[in-house]
Amino acid sequence: QVQLVESGGGLVQPGGSLRLSCTASGLIFSNYHMGWFRQAPGKEREFVAFISWGGSTSHADSVKGRFTISRDNAKNTVYLQMNSVKPEDTAVYYCAARYSLRTVYDYWGQGTQVSVSS
Repeated sequence: QVQLVESGGGLVQPGGSLRLSCTASGLIFSNYHMGWFRQAPGKEREFVAFISWGGSTSHADSVKGRFTISRDNAKNTVYLQMNSVKPEDTAVYYCAARYSLRTVYDYWGQGTQVSVSS
């Protein structure tokens, strides 16, 4: 049974930092591309960042230069380092895994809440 478990969310002040983690089990983590998505209240889920199994990354324009995705295959974990956060970053953050770039994401985590407020 595949599980993706996010952690690290919480309340942070504008301009602050937070690091999200997503630990996978039940799959060969190093074979999977990983992504972070977020969904704010009343809005559709949106792409945040992607890292391939080989370590290539991409980030949404809205977070480029502030957020960084990384992975540690030895720990079966993908991270999202969030710096200089803004109130508009408030959302539930989800990680997801996909085996192939030709298909949709195969597995999703349950999400972790990030709230940016003073």
